[in-house]
Amino acid sequence: QLQLVESGGGLVEPGGSLRLSCVASGAVLYHYAIGWFRQAPGKEREGVSCISSPGGSTSYAESVKGRFTASKDNDNNTVYLEMNNLEIEDTAVYFCAAVNRGWGGLGVDQYNYWGQGTQVTVSS
Repeated sequence: QLQLVESGGGLVEPGGSLRLSCVASGAVLYHYAIGWFRQAPGKEREGVSCISSPGGSTSYAESVKGRFTASKDNDNNTVYLEMNNLEIEDTAVYFCAAVNRGWGGLGVDQYNYWGQGTQVTVSS
């Protein structure tokens, strides 16, 4: 059974950067496409980024395009989300999710394994 654990969240000022990590156990991550999602208080969970199972293809929500970068280290069963030029609107709990196929997209319902989330707060 695949398990995912996120880390790297925290408090950062607007314009700052954070790198989130998602470590997988219980399965070989190479076979799984990964999505990054976030949920702000009172809002629905939304897709932020996704990366293909080999790691060569990515997609981003318009709101983070050019600021966030997803990457996948299959050798270490870890996925990263590099977040730069953070904005107050990026404040949310961030989740990684996995699905056992080549591509997952940004839809919440496409993924069946989820981490517990990590809090990102952007504030001055």
